[in-house]
Amino acid sequence: MLVQIYVDDIIFGSTNESLCKEFESLMKSKFEMSSMGELTFFLGLQVKQTPTGIFISQSKYVKDILEKFKLSDCKALGTPMSKTTSLSPDLEGEDVDQHQYRAMIGSLMYLTASRPDIMFATCVCARFQANPKVSHMLAVKRIFRYLKGASNLGLWYPRNEDFQFMAYTDSDYGGCNISKKSTSGGCQFLGSRIVSWQCKKQSCVSTSTAEAEYIAASSCCAQVIWIQNQMKDYGVDLFNTPIQIDNSSAISITNNPVKHSKTKHIDIRYHFIRDCAEKKLIHLVKVDSEHNLADLFTKAFDEGRFRY
Repeated sequence: MLVQIYVDDIIFGSTNESLCKEFESLMKSKFEMSSMGELTFFLGLQVKQTPTGIFISQSKYVKDILEKFKLSDCKALGTPMSKTTSLSPDLEGEDVDQHQYRAMIGSLMYLTASRPDIMFATCVCARFQANPKVSHMLAVKRIFRYLKGASNLGLWYPRNEDFQFMAYTDSDYGGCNISKKSTSGGCQFLGSRIVSWQCKKQSCVSTSTAEAEYIAASSCCAQVIWIQNQMKDYGVDLFNTPIQIDNSSAISITNNPVKHSKTKHIDIRYHFIRDCAEKKLIHLVKVDSEHNLADLFTKAFDEGRFRY
C-alpha cells in the first residue's frame, strides 16, 4: 500500500482493496475528513484511470486560464514559441502591466506540471518578470495561443512491465542574450513514460559547448540519483542508469578522472557526475542530436520537429 500526503490532501492506493477500505475507516475515525472515492482530480491535475493505463492532464485548468486572461477567442498556433524569437531586455520597448505578466507566467509555471511541451518557452519568458515589455508579453501570449489549440494534451502512463529507467540531457550554448549563460535541459523516463523534466539557466558562463553539456549532464545526474532513491522506497532497485547525451567531449570528461588543463576551471560541484559514473550509478551514452529528446527543453523548433 502507498500513501502520498501533500499538506492536507491524501491519495492512497493498494494492490489489495480491503487495505484501502481499512485505511479509509481508520483515518475517518481519527480525523475529521471526507473520502472523495477513486482519484479523478488532485491539486489541479485531472487523473483518468483505465484498464490499460492512467492519463494525467490539466485541460480544465487550461480553459480556466484562457478565460482568466481573456484569450479564449484567440487564434490557435502550432508551437509555443517561434523558431526566430530571440528575447532580450528590450530597454527601449514599451512597458506592460507587471502584475498581469507575472500572473500569466505563474499560471504557465503551474501548468508545466503536466505539460513538458511548454516548459522551455515558459522558462525563457520567466526571465523578464522584473521589467516586462511588449515584446515579452507577445511571447507569453503566443504560449497561450498554442495552448488554445492543444488544451487536451497530457501524460499517458501505460500499464505494462517495462520499467527500464533512462534519461536524456542536452544544453544550448550561450543562449541567454543578457548573460551569455547556457540553458540545461533534461528528462527522465521509466519505460516509455516521462516522469520528470527540467529546463534551467546554468549558474555560470561556459567557455565551450562541451562544458555546457557537461554541466547539464551533471544536473540531470542529480535528478536521476533522486529518482533512484525514490524508487528504492517503492522496492525497485535501479542502477547504472543510461543518460543519453549528444556530445562526445562531455562523455570523455566524465570518464576521464585525470584533471587536464581544459577542465580545471569547471566548478568542483559539477564533477560529482564522475563519482556517480565510477560507482556505476549512471553511465553516459552517445545519442544522435536528432533523437535527443531533451532538445525540447533547450530551444524553440519549427512545427514539424516540435511535433516529432
